[in-house]
Amino acid sequence: MAEFPIVSTGENVTRQVLSDHPDLMVVAFRFAAVGAEGALHHHPHVQSTYVESGRFRFSLGGTTREVGPGDSFVVASDVEHGCVCLEPGTLVDCFTPRRDDFL
Repeated sequence: MAEFPIVSTGENVTRQVLSDHPDLMVVAFRFAAVGAEGALHHHPHVQSTYVESGRFRFSLGGTTREVGPGDSFVVASDVEHGCVCLEPGTLVDCFTPRRDDFL
């Protein structure tokens, strides 16, 4: 099993690939402080997000919603999305196909 590094993606935010295959990738995003941001962005990959812990305000395709532990949702290809941390925690994202830019 491969060991993947923890990578800083912004102030108080890290990313770590947990597993990968050309068709699917699982990644943990850890938010260490209230106000930490996952900047608005989009990508061609379909993304599934599961809230392992914490609370987050997500912007998803022009709508805003608050999510917490146990919540999950899917982000379609090329839909703009991002989040602000309301309570420190971890998001587990799955991407299909794999995000080669994370390797």
